Amino acid sequence: MDPANSWSEEKQSAWLYRSLAKAERDPRIAALFGSLADAADEQALTWEKKAAEAGQALPLPFEPTPRAKLVAALARRLGPRRVKPALAALKVRGLSAYTAALGGHLLPTDLAQVGLSHRTVGGGNLRAAIFGVNDGLVSNASLILGVVGAQASTGTVLATGIAGLLAGALSMAAGEYVSVRSQRELFEYQIGLEADELKQYPEAEAEELALIYIARGMPPEQARSFAHQLVQDPKQALDVLAREELGLNPDDLGSPIGAAVFSFSAFTVGALVPLVPFFAGSALPQAAYWGTGLAAAGLFGTGAAMSLFSGRNPWLGGLRMLGIGALAGATVFLIGHLIGVDVG
Repeated sequence: MDPANSWSEEKQSAWLYRSLAKAERDPRIAALFGSLADAADEQALTWEKKAAEAGQALPLPFEPTPRAKLVAALARRLGPRRVKPALAALKVRGLSAYTAALGGHLLPTDLAQVGLSHRTVGGGNLRAAIFGVNDGLVSNASLILGVVGAQASTGTVLATGIAGLLAGALSMAAGEYVSVRSQRELFEYQIGLEADELKQYPEAEAEELALIYIARGMPPEQARSFAHQLVQDPKQALDVLAREELGLNPDDLGSPIGAAVFSFSAFTVGALVPLVPFFAGSALPQAAYWGTGLAAAGLFGTGAAMSLFSGRNPWLGGLRMLGIGALAGATVFLIGHLIGVDVG
């Protein structure tokens, strides 16, 4: 690690923590940020000595980057909780204090319990699949209805539907790939820095972790004893530090390609539904009637399935999604009808 660069990062962290402490309304989290600022200053002194030994000049006086100033201004304006992603990108620690209600979070009492509270029921892929299918349904059914409204021929409607399916699925896949790739790069960078710091000063990392547990209700002596035991195992310590200090989950480092394929497939399934009558050999107007009916059934089904995550009545969820899809389809159909161009 470059001593001068590490010194700048720690000084900026200290500056950010003090800005967040002033902006934070919760006194316990504000105290946590204040303590983390002091710890960052101590670590900056360590790097200052190493820079001097290496003959490196430090950029004095220290000045935070424009990015850090902007994020601090947003935190003052909106509150730190609302700018968590930007704070995580700046390697602000202690963000896990926002992920659970203070005093209501079950803290571990021994090393065997570390990480148990982070295990969740594997419903993320199911949720993504339902939303992907729903996106394909609404977008392609609306597109097809718009072309039907413009009085296009059966062949033109089919070609438009296939083009809409491919364009939408590829767009979703590309967006998901970029999103997951960017998130993975951020996680890997942040966790890499944390690993380097754990090697450089494990005692300081243990103290920072203890401060987080104290802010979340653990007695100070117990928190410090627990944190110092934890850093004895570097692999386990890195996992917990990533979660507790950075608010990151190492288990979320998914595959960008896998996410893109999954998104493409889910969208394609939904977008195929209104095209089924055309593939079966039906022509307009019957194909439009059957396609609309299938799309309506699909929308109701996905809306009902979303109740698994929202806790709403499945009938109400289905009817709500059906109404949203119907409004979108009717609007696009009306626009196509008003244009009134026969492109067949």
